[in-house]
Amino acid sequence: MDVIFTNTQMDGCRLMIKRAVMSLSGGMDSTGLLLDLLSEGYIVHAISFDYGQKHKLEIQKAKNNIEYLSSNGINVKHDIIDLSSISSLLHGSLTDSKKEVPEGHYEEEQMKSTVVPNRNAIFSSVVYACALSKSKKYNSNVIIALGVHSGDHAIYPDCRPEFYNSLQNAFSIGNWDSEKVSFHLPYLEYDKSYILKQALTSCEKLGLDFDTVFSNTLTSYNPDTLGRSSGKSGADVERILAFYSIARKDPIEYVNEWTEVLSDALEIEKKYIEG
Repeated sequence: MDVIFTNTQMDGCRLMIKRAVMSLSGGMDSTGLLLDLLSEGYIVHAISFDYGQKHKLEIQKAKNNIEYLSSNGINVKHDIIDLSSISSLLHGSLTDSKKEVPEGHYEEEQMKSTVVPNRNAIFSSVVYACALSKSKKYNSNVIIALGVHSGDHAIYPDCRPEFYNSLQNAFSIGNWDSEKVSFHLPYLEYDKSYILKQALTSCEKLGLDFDTVFSNTLTSYNPDTLGRSSGKSGADVERILAFYSIARKDPIEYVNEWTEVLSDALEIEKKYIEG
């Protein structure tokens, strides 16, 4: 017998479906977030941004993981937004070919050169517009999921709680029906180790291979011409220490062997703590 839904029942079904729009950089944080959302039953629309970053390889990594998910029966809508034309307007070592990406601990003062002016506000505006459009199309709530975490707070002002509180308020004021759209920042008070632990659980729930997923990520700001991570930039060091903290070898390829990059990262961490 055919089942016929009333309009009220159909509205209820639409409201029960969990929808998310997220920024997927191709790094480990946003990839971990994607896994968590999928394991929680969200329909996810992932958006990657080409803003002229030197480590543009991260976008290909994101595409690789979307394809891996698809091969395992998990379909994620993925769009790549071309913002590369604005790169010449953005001052910083991630977009300026004349500036070197600094090495050292993630929270040291020189790492501020890796800040891309207003980057997260630009990305969030696009993601919010997409989420708001979906909320109207499907008459449902939609979350904006971002993988910002506590390790970002010291260097990146646009990764702090007060920034997103203000952004949520501004977007709500500037749009109709904004009550159906909200930010989802589950890692805001946690570090990369927590993200990896969550990802391990999510991979198990989804039937995915953790190492395959994370080999398809890029955290390094300065990979070499073969796409290998340097192990020297602050982002590299933070990632290496996160894998070490959960007693796993990072599955990506580094310029040097894992034991060497780990030893270097531990030494950098030690010097930073000692001041």
